[in-house]
Amino acid sequence: MAIYISKPAVMCAAGNSLEELWNSVIANNQSGIKKVKACDDQDFFVARIDDSLLPPSSARYDMRIMRIEEAALNQIADDIETAKNRFGSDRIGICVGSCDNGTEFSVAGHKQYFETNHFPQDYNLEIQGADYVSTYIAEKFDINGPANTFSTACSSSAGATIKAAEMIMAGIVDAVIVGGIDIASNTVLLGFNALEAVSPKITNPFSKNRSGITLGEAGVFYILSKELINQNQKKVELLGWGESADAYHMTSPDPSGDGARKAMENALKSAKISINDVDYVNLHGTGTKFNDSMESKAVNAVFGDYKVPVSTTKPITGHTLGAAASLELAICYSAINNVELPVQIWDKQKDTEIPELNFVDEKKDFQKQTKICLSNSFAFGGANACLVIASSDR
Repeated sequence: MAIYISKPAVMCAAGNSLEELWNSVIANNQSGIKKVKACDDQDFFVARIDDSLLPPSSARYDMRIMRIEEAALNQIADDIETAKNRFGSDRIGICVGSCDNGTEFSVAGHKQYFETNHFPQDYNLEIQGADYVSTYIAEKFDINGPANTFSTACSSSAGATIKAAEMIMAGIVDAVIVGGIDIASNTVLLGFNALEAVSPKITNPFSKNRSGITLGEAGVFYILSKELINQNQKKVELLGWGESADAYHMTSPDPSGDGARKAMENALKSAKISINDVDYVNLHGTGTKFNDSMESKAVNAVFGDYKVPVSTTKPITGHTLGAAASLELAICYSAINNVELPVQIWDKQKDTEIPELNFVDEKKDFQKQTKICLSNSFAFGGANACLVIASSDR
C-alpha cells in the first residue's frame, strides 16, 4: 500500500517555506542562527524565527508556539480542505510531535503563583497539556478523526509520522495531518545548558572540535494519505520506517550505536530495499560527543563498504527538537528528484576516534538524481526512529 507525502509546509529560522529552506540548505546559509539572550542573561546561538513573521494566531491560547504552528498550517490549508472534501473530516487524523507543553504561559503563570499564591485569571491547566498542538488543528480545520500528540524528545515527529502511516494502513483513516512543532524557549535553552550540551559556537558536528548542540525552533506539517492529495505536486512516498529503544540512559544514547543501527535496519527492511538503494542519509548529527560517535558507528555498521552520501543539516536549521524529524523529512522531500544534496557544514577536522563517513562535500561529485532518502532521529532515552522516503518514479 503506497502512502503519499504532500508538499511540506515549513516555518523555521532557515526559511518560511519549503523553497526558502531548501535554498538555505543548498547555499550553506547559516544566517538564521543568531545570538539570543536567555532570561538569566546568558547568550546562546539559536535558530529562532523572526517575531515579525508571527502575527497573532486564532488559537484559544495565543502562544508563540501556536503562532508558528498556524503560520505553517496556513501554507497547506488548501490541501487540507481538498483532503476533507475527498475523504470526509471523520476519515482524517492528526499526529503531531512536540515537547514544549505551553512553557510560555505555564512558566509565567507559575512565577505569578509563587509570588502571589494565585495563578493569572486567564490561566488554564489545558495550556500545559501535551495535546493542545493537535487539538488546535482539529479546531482550526474541523477535523473529527483521532488526534494524537507524540513527545519522545528529538524523535517526536518521526514517531508521529510512523503512527500516521500505521493508522492509514490499518484502515482507521484515509489521511493524516502530520508534523512537528517546537520553540527554543528559556526552559529549553537553560535545560540543555544545564546538561552541558549547548555549544558556545554554532554547532560543528562530527569534528574533533565539536562542542554540542545549537538549538532552534520550527513548525513543519504535511499530509500523509493513501492517494496523492495534490496532483500538481511531486509524487513522494513514505516507503518505510524503523524504531528501536536503547533503554540505556535517561539522556545519553547507547555508545555502541546498537539501537540506532537496529532502527536503520528496521527502516530498510520495512521499505523492502537494500543499502545500495539509498542515495542519501540525513544524519541526526547534533554535534554532541556521544551522538556523533554512536551515529558514526551505527551508519558504518549498517552500510559497511557502501559509502552512502551523508550530512547533517542542523548547522543551518539548529536542532528543533520535536520538530526536527519533520523538518529533516522536508529537506529529504526537496532532495528527491534533485541532483543537489545538502553539504556537510563543519571545520573538516576529523575525529580519528570515530568511524569515517562519506560526507557530502562541495568538492565531491554527487551529480546523481536522488530517488531514496533515509532520515535519522535519535532522542533522549534512546527513542530511535528512522524514515525512508522515495520518489514514486524511482
